[in-house]
Amino acid sequence: MEDKEKNEIVVLRLSHRKNRDKRVTTHVALVARAFSAKKCFYAGDKDEELEKRIKKVVEKWGGYFRIEYSKNWKALLKELKNEDYFIVHLTMYGIPIQNLIEKIKNKEKIVVIVGSEKVPREVYDLADCNLAITNQPHSEIAALAIFLDRIFDSTELYKEFENAKIRIIPSKRGKKVWQKSD
Repeated sequence: MEDKEKNEIVVLRLSHRKNRDKRVTTHVALVARAFSAKKCFYAGDKDEELEKRIKKVVEKWGGYFRIEYSKNWKALLKELKNEDYFIVHLTMYGIPIQNLIEKIKNKEKIVVIVGSEKVPREVYDLADCNLAITNQPHSEIAALAIFLDRIFDSTELYKEFENAKIRIIPSKRGKKVWQKSD
């Protein structure tokens, strides 16, 4: 059963390029879902195939995660800020996560911005916090996973998703899968 998390997390993936970023943006959404975010917005190119892929995962693996296109990421961030969301921008140029994670954990509603190509200066200015997982070049997908794991104190690793039609049964060897019978 899904627990009510203390924090409501949504992810914003910037500058999705349909022909170039489909795997990366898909993985951002998959990590967001698996690590207990509620929603993933994406900006850039509208990509109905991306949306279909993520919706299929949710139908099969359960949970209440949604993916939604945002034509105007600036307007979206301003709207979320007006709804009392704390805006965290993951960037290697930010303040180290270990210096700010406890403060961020106290926020009830959080938007996590995951960049793509060159991130516009406005993102740094709109963010309440520019946060670095490390100050070295790295994967935005890995940064998102580490951030969410720290926010939820690893409790998301034990989460069981409601309405799942399929679940993995942990095993030492081989692959064991539970499937809901109709």
